[in-house]
Amino acid sequence: MNPKRKELNAKEKLFCFYFAECGNAERAANKAGFLNPQKASAGLLIRKDIQTAIEERFRQREKMAKQQSLSGYEKLAFGDVSDAVRLIFSNEPSEEQLREYDLFNVAEIKRPKEGAMEIKFFDRLKALERLEMAGMSENRSESDFYKAVIGGIKQAEECQEEIERDDS
Repeated sequence: MNPKRKELNAKEKLFCFYFAECGNAERAANKAGFLNPQKASAGLLIRKDIQTAIEERFRQREKMAKQQSLSGYEKLAFGDVSDAVRLIFSNEPSEEQLREYDLFNVAEIKRPKEGAMEIKFFDRLKALERLEMAGMSENRSESDFYKAVIGGIKQAEECQEEIERDDS
């Protein structure tokens, strides 16, 4: 195996995908179809191209999770409640009708007394606050990250200059 090769084959790509999902190299190699998962996993994990592909997959998963969270908060903040109102006014909805209802915004349903129904919704204002906080922290973390990188580069340059002065 050439550790400098750039293009991963199908099994190697699958290994990276499964490793990012389960965190177990031997299991990932087995699921990817390697004949000797224990040996293959040890060899794969030391390769830089595999490590880079796994890191990329982790970043993709994190990005997708953030997007799903934001999507959920948006749905809570701006979602339609008409199906919940429809549920309140229907006497005995069928199982099919219940499956068709979009009750994503519903936190709790109670039937405290015969014929009565109580529906509690998730707090729209809290969902909006979370959306706002996510937007602010995303912007802040990017700028903080870039500031840290630039600061690190400047410190490295200063150290290099100091070393060069000491060597002169």
